[in-house]
Amino acid sequence: MIDILAAMGWLFLVVSFGAIVPIVPTGAAVSGAAALAFHENPIDFVFVIATGAAGAYLGDLVMYAMCRFGGEQLARRLRWLRDEEHLAAVKLRLRKSQIPVLLVSRLIPGGRVPVLLAAAFLGLPWRTFVVANAPACALWATVYAGIGVAGGSIFPEPWQGVVAAVTLILVVNQAVTWWTRRREARPATPDPSTR
Repeated sequence: MIDILAAMGWLFLVVSFGAIVPIVPTGAAVSGAAALAFHENPIDFVFVIATGAAGAYLGDLVMYAMCRFGGEQLARRLRWLRDEEHLAAVKLRLRKSQIPVLLVSRLIPGGRVPVLLAAAFLGLPWRTFVVANAPACALWATVYAGIGVAGGSIFPEPWQGVVAAVTLILVVNQAVTWWTRRREARPATPDPSTR
C-alpha cells in the first residue's frame, strides 16, 4: 500500500509540474504508470487516472492563475507565448464556444497551452475555467491511462509495457507537432474561382 501511495505521489508531482512547465511529457508519465499498474494490480489503474487528472487540474489552475495575473508579459518571459497568430485564432474560437474548446484542448498535443493563454488573456471567468477544466483533465488522464493499459496488455513484462506506452505517446506527440507545423507552413493556395 505504501508503494502505491508513493508512486501516486510521484505521478501527481510530475504531472502537476509538467502542466506548469510544458516540456515535461505528462501524458507519457500517466501512460507509463497505467502500464505498470496493469501488471502489478489492475485496480490501481483507477488511482492512476484519478492522480493524473488531479495533477493536471492543479497544474492547469496554477498556470491559468499565473497568466491571469502576470499577463502576456509573464507568458513571454516564460516562453509560453510564441505564436501570436495562432493565439489570435484560439481567442476567436474561445469567444465562439468556450467549454468545447477547453475540453478538447487537453487532448490535442500542444493544444492546451495556447488555449490556457487565450482564456487567461480574454479574462475567461474563473468559474467557467474551473468547471470546464475538471472533465477535460479527467478525460485526458483516462485516454492516456488507456494507452498505457493497451501497451501493458500487449507485453508480458511490466517494463516492456511502460516503454511501449511512453514510446507511443512520444511518437504520436511528435507526429502531431510535425503535421501541425507543416500545415501552418504551407502557403495559402489561391482560390481558382477568384481568377
